[in-house]
Amino acid sequence: QVQLVESGGGLVQAGASLRLSCAASGFPFSQFAMGWFRQAPGKEREFIAAIKWGGDSTKYSDSVNGRFTISKDDAAETVYLEMNALEPEDTSVYYCARDRQRRRSETPTRSRDFNLWGQGTQVTVSS
Repeated sequence: QVQLVESGGGLVQAGASLRLSCAASGFPFSQFAMGWFRQAPGKEREFIAAIKWGGDSTKYSDSVNGRFTISKDDAAETVYLEMNALEPEDTSVYYCARDRQRRRSETPTRSRDFNLWGQGTQVTVSS
């Protein structure tokens, strides 16, 4: 079954760290770029981070650059989002997503570049 399953969300205090995981199945994981997005209530879905299929390029939004790190483990077919120095503004539902194109030459960042989404995991940061 082709799917993405996120885990690792939770309730933390400002300044804390969390690591989100996204387990993939049903497709050749190593051949696809992966991304993380988030969406807070009443707001549009926001790009957070992406990693190129080969793992040799990453991109981040300005809001998380320097605090969050995306990585992938092809053997485990899992993509991670390490989140440090969390702020209340980071409170949101976090989604992982798979590129719609296999072996894309650039690192995708637009929501429409992705066509497979997980169910989301809630991250809540208290002040």
